[in-house]
Amino acid sequence: MNNVFQKTFKQGSTTYYNSSIFFPKKVKKDVFILYSFVRIADNFVDSIPQNAQGFNEFKTHYQQAVQGQPSNNTIIDSFVDLLHRKCFSVKWVNAFIHSMECDLSKTEYNTMEETLEYMYGSAEVIGLFMCRILNLQEQAEYAASMQGRAMQYINFIRDIKEDAELGRRYLPLTDSGLSSLTEPAARAAPGLFTSFIRREIERYKTWQDEANAGFHLIPKRLRIPIRTAADMYLWTAEKIWKNPFLIFQTRVKPSRTRILMQLVFNIFR
Repeated sequence: MNNVFQKTFKQGSTTYYNSSIFFPKKVKKDVFILYSFVRIADNFVDSIPQNAQGFNEFKTHYQQAVQGQPSNNTIIDSFVDLLHRKCFSVKWVNAFIHSMECDLSKTEYNTMEETLEYMYGSAEVIGLFMCRILNLQEQAEYAASMQGRAMQYINFIRDIKEDAELGRRYLPLTDSGLSSLTEPAARAAPGLFTSFIRREIERYKTWQDEANAGFHLIPKRLRIPIRTAADMYLWTAEKIWKNPFLIFQTRVKPSRTRILMQLVFNIFR
């Protein structure tokens, strides 16, 4: 496996990376290519300062590559090869790129409709890509989309402090009574903040339940890494539920040991 994919993926996500290493070799290679592509794009828009020029060049090189002109960028060209091999919809890739572009200009999401549109491109299409990589039935696509959405929403909750420092807010404050999600605003209204976070975790659980309903459509050998990642996001959600203010103290993430122990548990589940 090309080290560039492994390195890029490993640096970008502890949970996804350590869960994905249990996929069969050929599947793992394709998963690493996919996550390297989305991670590089995400890095451009999340860097401080943002690298809009780098992102736009990345977008142009992808568009040229998908039209048959190699970019000479290993990650882009490998992703385009994967796109053709696994019959990804170009519309899914376009939705992903659009959501990344939003991060260059849009800072606040004030309605759930706006947030859902963003999550479709930033997370739900990743579930759809995974369906094709794993050769799943079309019937599995809805649950895969919900899995992507659920995980993204926990990331939004977990990363409230980090996003606020970037001037971003993905969670709508509708009916929350809160003026912002900065730490001073949260500590000024602890009851409101706690209620808000727990309400949003319940929203996540609704989507996760819909994702869980599709697990039976995934062969067990392929299901184990996905279920393990989902279990770790649930662990994160439960830690934050117990103490919503924990998000201002640390980045809540499971350890590699915890992830591997859950993998073992799921093998015999």
